Amino acid sequence: MFSRLDSRIIVITGGFGALGRAVATRLVAAGARVALLDRAPVAQAGLPDVALALGGVDLGQEADCQAAYAQVGATLGAVHGIVNVAGGFTWETVEGGTLASWDRMYETNVRTAVVSCRAALPYLLANGGSIVNVGAAAAQKAGTGMGAYAASKAGVARLTEALAEELKDRGVTVNAVLPSIIDTPANRADMPGADVTRWVAPDKLAAVIAFLLSDEASALTGACIPVNGRV
Repeated sequence: MFSRLDSRIIVITGGFGALGRAVATRLVAAGARVALLDRAPVAQAGLPDVALALGGVDLGQEADCQAAYAQVGATLGAVHGIVNVAGGFTWETVEGGTLASWDRMYETNVRTAVVSCRAALPYLLANGGSIVNVGAAAAQKAGTGMGAYAASKAGVARLTEALAEELKDRGVTVNAVLPSIIDTPANRADMPGADVTRWVAPDKLAAVIAFLLSDEASALTGACIPVNGRV
């Protein structure tokens, strides 16, 4: 079933990247009005036809993020859901790596999600709605070189569970998707020769996210859902 999101206003952080654009395209097709937030400058080429695109937003800073959500509310009138896509990746061993990488993964993956959730809560609590965080399969089992990244994505999962408990009687659901390898140009460049047919297509992951934002998922909160493809 194609989940409908007619007239709902959805904010996507990290919205200018490959997954952010795929999610936006899916949500627009489902009838949502979408706002994209990203640290990068607005680049019209390649962006889907969304209601609002805000670049230059430091998603790790509360003042920046709060101002962006205020602009979304002022421009579009409300916020009914958010998708926290913003994040990053690093590969290095614990022995050969640096503590700076652990700090950077926390800042990029956990802090941005926490700041975005906090900025969105006044709007979501007023309107009811949904939060979907993008975690990673590595949050459940880390391999070599995945320590800093996996630890940060485990933080996203625990954030999801804790916030779901806080909000479960207040009209807001909080869930996460845990993809394995997403089929993006960057991942193809980093892993030449890999069997990409086993990876998760961005539009398929976007479909799961759209479901979690819809009325059909209203009974679901606090879930961390593996989306593994065939990896």
